[in-house]
Amino acid sequence: MTEGRTGEYPTAPREDRTEVFHGHVVVDPYRWLEDSGDERTRAWVAAQDALFDAERAAWPHLEKWQVALARLHAFPLFSVPRPRGDRVFFTHREPGAEHPVLLVAEHGAVRPLVDPLALDPGGRTVLEAWHPSVEGDLLAFQVSAAGMEDCVLRVIDVATGAVVDGPVDRVRRTPVAWLPGGRAYYYVRRLHPRLNPGEERYHRRVFLHRVGADPDDDVLVFGEGREKTSFHTVALTSDGRWLSVSSTVGTRPATDLWLADLTDVDGLDGALDRPRLRVVRVGSPARSRLRIAPGTAPGDPIWLRTDLDAPRGRIVVTTPAGTVTGTVGDTAGAETGAERWRTLIPERPDAVLEDFAPLRGPALPRPLALVSWTRHAVSEITLHDLADGRELAEVPLPGRGTLGRFGTRPEGGHEVWFGYHDHVTPPTVLRYDARTGTLEVWPCLAAPTMASPSRAPVLSGAPGVSPASVPGSPAACRVAPLPSPEPGSVTTTQVAFPSRDGVMVRMFVLSPHGVPDRRRPAILTGYGGFGTSMTPAYTPQALAWVRAGGVYAIACLRGGGEEGEEWHRAGTGVRKQNVFDDFDAATDLLIGQGWTAPDRLGVLGESNGGLLAAAALTQHPDKYAAVVCVAPLLDMLANERLGMGPSWRAEYGTVRDPAEFRALLAYSPYHRVREGLPYPPVLFAVADGDTRVDPGHSRKMCALLQHASAGPGPVLHRLDRGVGHGARSVSAKLGLLADVVAFLARHCGLDPVGLP
Repeated sequence: MTEGRTGEYPTAPREDRTEVFHGHVVVDPYRWLEDSGDERTRAWVAAQDALFDAERAAWPHLEKWQVALARLHAFPLFSVPRPRGDRVFFTHREPGAEHPVLLVAEHGAVRPLVDPLALDPGGRTVLEAWHPSVEGDLLAFQVSAAGMEDCVLRVIDVATGAVVDGPVDRVRRTPVAWLPGGRAYYYVRRLHPRLNPGEERYHRRVFLHRVGADPDDDVLVFGEGREKTSFHTVALTSDGRWLSVSSTVGTRPATDLWLADLTDVDGLDGALDRPRLRVVRVGSPARSRLRIAPGTAPGDPIWLRTDLDAPRGRIVVTTPAGTVTGTVGDTAGAETGAERWRTLIPERPDAVLEDFAPLRGPALPRPLALVSWTRHAVSEITLHDLADGRELAEVPLPGRGTLGRFGTRPEGGHEVWFGYHDHVTPPTVLRYDARTGTLEVWPCLAAPTMASPSRAPVLSGAPGVSPASVPGSPAACRVAPLPSPEPGSVTTTQVAFPSRDGVMVRMFVLSPHGVPDRRRPAILTGYGGFGTSMTPAYTPQALAWVRAGGVYAIACLRGGGEEGEEWHRAGTGVRKQNVFDDFDAATDLLIGQGWTAPDRLGVLGESNGGLLAAAALTQHPDKYAAVVCVAPLLDMLANERLGMGPSWRAEYGTVRDPAEFRALLAYSPYHRVREGLPYPPVLFAVADGDTRVDPGHSRKMCALLQHASAGPGPVLHRLDRGVGHGARSVSAKLGLLADVVAFLARHCGLDPVGLP
């Protein structure tokens, strides 16, 4: 289905540049394109812009795709609410709006607090994070500009909207752990750039900040002596007693945890400035996440979600007094802490434990726990006795979808809020009431106070476990499917198949009828990295593609988290080729079963998924009609000197290690391109504000393919300006999606004329 390009490629001089790794000479003819400030790079980018614009002008049906995607994206979007006192905070994006607006509901009224468009009418400012104080009278919020994801933090008075603190710079979606009374908070900030020239994006520390004070006078609480790529989180119970700190080196699948009792010294101020952080867990190759309730005494239970000795996750219970007594810097005996843990909810052999919420309060006959799982990437919820972990009921969900993190009141209670979406259902906020076992759509603007659930649509239908069968359990949960915003013929099928080494892999296939009735134009996508699961998600481009008559497939590959931590590690470091073999097996299934054909199959990947798409391109160019790489990693030998690459050594390995270097070189797309091979059409889509994956990856790979490919092309470079790797305005997002889908449709032979 490939059609040729409209013009010649821009000139890109090849340099005689080499580098030696462990005695192996590696050529790098386009190293100069890593430098965005080089005049040659700027000229090359400008020429690529002109080429892309010319190609884009020749794409048929682009406007049709734009209209279809805009229609599928036109739904109201709410965040999970955060109740504080008598106020409720949440974000809301109206259909057609560019950004969500942060709102507060109180006394039956709703009003805006932070509107990104009011801060920047140009639409390039993004609300990255927000944290109400314990009492709800103050709000810390973080915004970033031009896609850089480097935030500025300010605090406003909720009643008046006046800024009372900030700006605080050198933050990046930091957690904000408020002290009661709103006089101070803990947060994470990078050290000043002058202290570590060339490493400005690293060296994070936990600080204590007093509202109204100069941020440069903030007290350093934690992080000194840690590795430069360490990420930290900080949390504080709403009563102000228990301070917890976690730390992870880069993306290493290992979390160190500490806990401090802020009443543990004489004098409150001293406790705040110098908390005695005691080891909960340090040095173990496992992820752990702590849950501790306000009002907890040293002998009361606290809970951890951990994959220590349980790669699919379990919930353990201990006490603050039962944690290891070593302090920061003292890891002696740290490994013995787990001996004091008691398993409350054990690991399951066929499901991954994702989240956990303890529910306690006078409205409940006994303490309960709500637990979310994914079984082969599909979410489930179960209800348990918090004392002994017994499962009491399963909570039916609206469909085979995905849940977000649980949200509860800081003081505890019987309510849990969480997001839900699936392949045809836009993100929706649900509220679970443990008193009655009912699940309902959270009312949001329809009923802005938390005490007005009667105005929300209750989901009813198939019963769960009968209350009579579980003495003392809440009423059975009732739920029915949520409506799709726009009717259409989209059927989801989950298939399983063996990879090259016999390991079973799964894939979601979205199609008009659920069966391979003919060889349709298809898109195959995946991720396969960082423990990120490809769970069912509302994806406008997938719905538009299928409603136009195509097939859209999402592969759940090793390297992800779909089957737990062992599944993740099976696709990291020297085992990364497993990910690409899984993807190739998915390709073979789609072709072999008659869903599509090589001249109709396109590949789409973003970020680490862009690396996946480029690996498919360079390892099996004959199997695809077109490939799109969005913000991709491509030169894996340069990864550690570009973008946030040093943080990802645990995921990909390092060129410093001979075995890991050989593995990187073997699959690095930039190094696998061969002159004279007929590569299919390729689109590289990048953003100039990307601070995670350096756009230099795509510039180099684009120039190399334009030089080497014997195919008819085109090989294109699309540059977005003023946006980055993360959140962006709706119009910027839809512009990218429309171009991606139109490019793939042109080269895979999909005509969208029949779209509504």
